[in-house]
Amino acid sequence: MRFSLGQFTSQKQIQKLAPRMIQSMEILQLPVLELQERIDQEMTENPVLEELEQEQLELEGAEALAAAEQSTQDEGEQELIVDEDSNNAEDFERLDDLDQEIPDYFDELPRTSVNRVQEFSDRYHDTMANISQRGITLYEHLVLQLRELELEDELFSMAERIASTLDSEGGGYLTIPLESLLRNDLDQQQLELAQQALFVLQQLDPIGVAARNLEECLLLQISVEHPFYRELHLLITNHLEDLEHNRLPVIQKQTGLSIEDIQLIWEELRQLNPKPAASFVEKPVISVVPDLFVHQEDDGRYVVSVEERDIPQLCISDYYRRRLKANDANKEEKEFLRRKLNGAQWLIDAIYQRQATLLKVSQAIVDHQYRVIDDGLEAIIPLKMQQIADQVGVHVTTVSRAVDDKWIQTPRGIFPLRGFFVGGTTGDDGEDVAWDNIRTKLQEIIDQEDKAKPHSDDELVRRLKQFGLSVARRTVTKYRKKMGVPSSRQRKDWSKAGGQ
Repeated sequence: MRFSLGQFTSQKQIQKLAPRMIQSMEILQLPVLELQERIDQEMTENPVLEELEQEQLELEGAEALAAAEQSTQDEGEQELIVDEDSNNAEDFERLDDLDQEIPDYFDELPRTSVNRVQEFSDRYHDTMANISQRGITLYEHLVLQLRELELEDELFSMAERIASTLDSEGGGYLTIPLESLLRNDLDQQQLELAQQALFVLQQLDPIGVAARNLEECLLLQISVEHPFYRELHLLITNHLEDLEHNRLPVIQKQTGLSIEDIQLIWEELRQLNPKPAASFVEKPVISVVPDLFVHQEDDGRYVVSVEERDIPQLCISDYYRRRLKANDANKEEKEFLRRKLNGAQWLIDAIYQRQATLLKVSQAIVDHQYRVIDDGLEAIIPLKMQQIADQVGVHVTTVSRAVDDKWIQTPRGIFPLRGFFVGGTTGDDGEDVAWDNIRTKLQEIIDQEDKAKPHSDDELVRRLKQFGLSVARRTVTKYRKKMGVPSSRQRKDWSKAGGQ
């Protein structure tokens, strides 16, 4: 092997994504609401785009969709970069047959139709109606209470400073040392002021707020008037970890309490709130708009249709087509129009391509999972994206983009399209079984077990085997943990087990 420095030439073939293919993939991945926003943005930025009026839709829509479906059959995820001049020449063969008069003015942009204006208005009012009112924050809630106490200015200021640092998402805990809030760490007077301010905050609503750890949070929520105050205080300060791991015999040995008494106190302990400020965390309301609809034909087959009502049907302005060929148009004007017309045509083709691909992919999915519509999610069967890709004749990543963040409305309800793809295994009878169904059966077995002798993971494997489901132990352990089901020791009811 020889190493040298210098210039040399070589010839090689590489594959790159053309801009048109990139745009097509981006449009395919957009859910219907984001597609509407993208179209609105493009119509604002590109003056050659117009919305088809209703009488034009029936004439042009069918032909464009049929052309897009034909294009989908030859779709690949990659294509060689081609000469842009040849693309332009091909695209602008569509600019012939111009038979309308050129207007006397050039700068007038296409006007938005009355129906489009009304649609914008309706959409705006729907959006405003669905905006939830902003709730009060934890900080605001605490400051309102502090103002009612008529505290001295320094104490109020310190309490307000501490309140601003509380972690509302974590339940209202103080997660930083008090010393970090002082101007001088060595100022004992300021430290005492901070401790006093913290004490004031801990007396406010919600009870348990401003605690520095779980133990302090729970202790703040019990008072000496509580009938089990001494026992609760004992378990909280010394045995939280034992309770977490269901080590009741250990607690019994160290405290002298009976198993029945420990369980009674534990039940009281469960009434306390480990995250007292969790209700102040604003949870966003997710709006779901279906991209696809399913209806049942007379023969019982389910047929999918794509949402088109709320998607503007676009066309290219005849005026700007004619202006491109006008003799008085200068070079800069024509170059500008070429770019805009080419971009508009690419967008229109990409939207029709999206509709055609979505329709073919979703129909194939429904054909595989039709039993979910008949019988519910318990009837789902294993399905991989590669199966749909092979059936439709596209790359598997195209299927992934097509189902991403898309929802389908069926007679049984609205489902995420991606949710129809599940892994699974083969039962002893040779039938495919989805993992979701195995988890359902696993939960059923656990619910029916003897709590005095709960099933180990090995026993759960044997029980599933009785239902014809052959599953490895590590798989049972993995799904048990995902389901939030504790281990057999943690599930054990010691009162029924006689303390053994």
